[in-house]
Amino acid sequence: MSVKRLLLVTAPECHLCAHAREVLGEIGAETLLAVREVDVESEEAQALAARGVPLVFLPLLWDGERVLAYGRLSERRLRRELAA
Repeated sequence: MSVKRLLLVTAPECHLCAHAREVLGEIGAETLLAVREVDVESEEAQALAARGVPLVFLPLLWDGERVLAYGRLSERRLRRELAA
């Protein structure tokens, strides 16, 4: 099984972002996840936005090709997405 590398775009003092960290922590404890977090104001996040990735609803979880989840992350739905 290979490591899934994900990017989590967050904002300061965002309660949904804190929830996303918790969900990813739970899933990551059982699977091979490498999650890197960047601030929505960072150059990397702005480069994603310039490529058409919608950064309207945070947090946003990106797998390098598509948006896996945004807003309040559902652990069940995210597990399904990662298993696909």
